[in-house]
Amino acid sequence: MKSIRVISFLALAVVTVTLFAAPLAAQKRAQGSQYKIFLPLLDTTGCETIAGETYSALTVNPPPTDRPAEQHADLNLALRGYVATTGTLGLVDYGGSADGKAPKLYSLFGDNRVPDLSSVAQVYAWDWATNSRANPITDPPVTLAGMRVTPNEILRVPRSEYNIGTIPSIPPRGVFRDGPEDDGSKFEVLVLYASEQRITLKYTREDNVVNGYTIHVENVCTAPELLSLYRDWNQSGRAQLPALKQGQGFGRALGNEIGVVIRDNGSFMDPRSKKDWW
Repeated sequence: MKSIRVISFLALAVVTVTLFAAPLAAQKRAQGSQYKIFLPLLDTTGCETIAGETYSALTVNPPPTDRPAEQHADLNLALRGYVATTGTLGLVDYGGSADGKAPKLYSLFGDNRVPDLSSVAQVYAWDWATNSRANPITDPPVTLAGMRVTPNEILRVPRSEYNIGTIPSIPPRGVFRDGPEDDGSKFEVLVLYASEQRITLKYTREDNVVNGYTIHVENVCTAPELLSLYRDWNQSGRAQLPALKQGQGFGRALGNEIGVVIRDNGSFMDPRSKKDWW
């Protein structure tokens, strides 16, 4: 009986290591094949803390999201999933104007580098009438970029010129709007969703992606203290949610690739666009 228990334990260990060692690229499938979603297989908060980081929450502009965040396809990217595609593995040039205040994706990384792109993918659209996945988004042709990282690398809030507030309450007029750009203590984003594998950051104080910029990061282990704070407020009705400042560490890379998605007023954008995000 003792030998059986030992064998069972070793088998479980092998399965666990295999599940969490698989890189993001191995979890995607070719265009036209069955979609892939990314739901946590095991409930774990085993990633390292980020030394020196503390986390706070801010009051959210009403109303709260209209369904549980775990079941909301605008907040939990795992519900949509994505499919591998082909395209330039590097920055691309688009015409038109750009918002100089928009998030700069190079500041996801402590060394402010333009990362090597290892893959590109198309996020699935969502049919809100049937609450189900639709076809992959093809305009723009790429909506998720796989970026090379070092396993366990700290990932940080991309800087922008937006300010969602510095106090834990809504101003007297009821809705917080963008504040002075030169406020060095400003909070930059709300955490609208977090798990052991992904996070969703929003550059306004609303509990939705309707207005402003949203960033989804896949294959990131959210810092345990931040994840705990998010879960506490999420379970308490989301009157407040965690708020982060520019450059603040929010998690660590689970492998050698992260997936990055950026949205503008809800629309999925091309994260490779040089003029917009880099």
